[in-house]
Amino acid sequence: MAERVHRVTMFKIPKKEDQEKLLELYRTVRDTSTKDGKPYILNMAVGACEPDQRSQGFDFAARFEFASLEDMRYYDDVCPAHQALKAAARGLEVNGLMTIYFKELLTGGI
Repeated sequence: MAERVHRVTMFKIPKKEDQEKLLELYRTVRDTSTKDGKPYILNMAVGACEPDQRSQGFDFAARFEFASLEDMRYYDDVCPAHQALKAAARGLEVNGLMTIYFKELLTGGI
């Protein structure tokens, strides 16, 4: 199986205007993230969650796919675009945050 790593971060952000600001911050990450001068994020999807009792209050999510654990750690610890996002997000009302990551063991789809 591939070495790919999937990273999901979920937020509890009650104000729609703060969700919109976070979306703009992620847009900057999408447009400016590089490693060794090249884009390295394989895939990303970011958006507000649909209301559902199973969401446990999480209302915004970001999903990333990386080629390796090394690339994900670069994103977490070094990537200037992600560091800027984290610094700017401190100014938003975030009432909860959870991040998980995993290596794929099974894939499928149509």
